[in-house]
Amino acid sequence: MAYPDDLLVEGEEVVIHRHPHWKMLVLPVLAFLVTIGLAVYAAALIRNLSWAGYGWIGLAVVATVIIVWLTVTPLVRWRTTHFVLTTHRVLVREGVLSRQGLDIPVSRINSVQFRHTIVERLLGCGTLVIESASDEPLEFDDVPGVEKVYAMLYNEVADSDVSD
Repeated sequence: MAYPDDLLVEGEEVVIHRHPHWKMLVLPVLAFLVTIGLAVYAAALIRNLSWAGYGWIGLAVVATVIIVWLTVTPLVRWRTTHFVLTTHRVLVREGVLSRQGLDIPVSRINSVQFRHTIVERLLGCGTLVIESASDEPLEFDDVPGVEKVYAMLYNEVADSDVSD
């Protein structure tokens, strides 16, 4: 899904648009599977009891609350988090009901670094560190294809320095 063009300034183009790495969804999927498994097991245990109908309704309500809390919420959070590199800036947008964003003009970036552990290398993600005119470097975790993003961002910074 492309980043909305109406949020870009004139002459600005999206170079790369990423959501956090899919590894953030492993625990929510496991929580979903465990919740369903436990709910089915509990439903089988109470099926012959006189109050089984009420028990199944209670199980369904509890399982739904747990699934929404541990699976749907992280999935929506993942889907609504954007890391966007354009020809003019780096944008980070997060949130569903309350949104927060960060824009770093490419011309203000002093240095770009990346790091990843052996597991992150195998998964193809890592941490991108951007030092700008601000006091502390900004770290963006779980960036998929971090080396490619790093190279593209470095090229944009170099192009910005040449055009200045």
